Amino acid sequence: MRRYMRALLLCTVFAVFSGLYVYSKVFRADVSVGGNGARRAFIPQRGTGTRRGSADRAGPPKPHWYHRYIMRQSGQMEAVGSRPEPTMHLAVVACGERLEETLTMIKSAVLFSIKRLHLHVFAEDQLHASFVEALESWPGSFRSRFNYTVYSISFPRENAGEWKKLFKPCASQRLFLPLILKDIDSIVYVDSDILFLQPVDGFWDFLSRFNPSQLAAMSPEHEEPRIAWYSRFARHPFYGRTGINSGVMLMNMTRMRSAFFKNDMTPVGLRWEELLMPLLQKYKLNITWGDQDLLNIIFHHNPEFLLEFPCKWNYRPDHCIYGSNCAPAEEDGIYILHGNRGVYHDYKQPAFRAVYDAIKKYRFGSDPVTSLLDPLKEELLKTTHTYCGKSHMLFTKRLALSLANIDRKAPPGR
Repeated sequence: MRRYMRALLLCTVFAVFSGLYVYSKVFRADVSVGGNGARRAFIPQRGTGTRRGSADRAGPPKPHWYHRYIMRQSGQMEAVGSRPEPTMHLAVVACGERLEETLTMIKSAVLFSIKRLHLHVFAEDQLHASFVEALESWPGSFRSRFNYTVYSISFPRENAGEWKKLFKPCASQRLFLPLILKDIDSIVYVDSDILFLQPVDGFWDFLSRFNPSQLAAMSPEHEEPRIAWYSRFARHPFYGRTGINSGVMLMNMTRMRSAFFKNDMTPVGLRWEELLMPLLQKYKLNITWGDQDLLNIIFHHNPEFLLEFPCKWNYRPDHCIYGSNCAPAEEDGIYILHGNRGVYHDYKQPAFRAVYDAIKKYRFGSDPVTSLLDPLKEELLKTTHTYCGKSHMLFTKRLALSLANIDRKAPPGR
């Protein structure tokens, strides 16, 4: 019996000293990190211009076309294990002479948004340095509201040139976002000629309105079928009565990657990556508006996948050049302005140009009422000889509310 007691005592003493030794190691490790002993591990960001995956693995397999893009990312490093701040993802494509226009769009998004933004800028390589230089020059209080990544334009090798020139330069890049941004669940895509007149957050909230089958949201191309382009001239299937406009598009890309799409080429459903090329080959001689027409064909056969949002979220010259025909905007004002037809850069629709010039000239940090809203109202009064100018109150109604909220919220990081 005494032998058992001695063995038990020795084991107990050994366990106590072992515990003390382990505790002392942990305590020293905690103290060496910093004042309160909290241990934090950080993941360094990728350096500017590094090619994704090029240094991570020895002898990697040959990457697909959609892995070949340049990443330039900026922002604060985040602690591993900390709860991430909710982030909205916004994508835009910029080719040709679209640098200044795209930066003005981004300015409007950053100016009003509440939650943090991550910008995904797809641009021709010669524009990359200009984007980085411009975005990094913005004041820190506004720069802290967003991260960004600049990507090279990339299409499948097969018919890459055809995809790039399908409509406007590089516009069809949007079709491949679900295949390129494979780790991102949802994203807002906008054309470079978009201006946000209220926070992106309100548009992002449409995701919560998706039913279990819906995976994208767009607005109708027109409100009146008798004068709508698709209902009069289209030589291919299109969505609904008037078709849809793809200049402002919300995508749940997780659902898009996993869904099977009905089509008129095969009796079985096709995944997104299987659908695009056959669709182009079948309809390329019948489409006028490029990738937007392809989206119309897709959602014609799969209407249950699409959520329609009102025209005030994608207000275009078509809504006012023949008289006002967007009732939601007449009631609430314009939420998102879409300056298609090049109206920001000519004098055919001066009301649209006035809004663009006002946001482009606005200096971050200056008084938003005296520096942006008041001058804009003065310019809009000069446009009342046009149908769109007669509706000038629609252009400032929502904008005034958004500008009033700028001073009410402190920029993140303060």
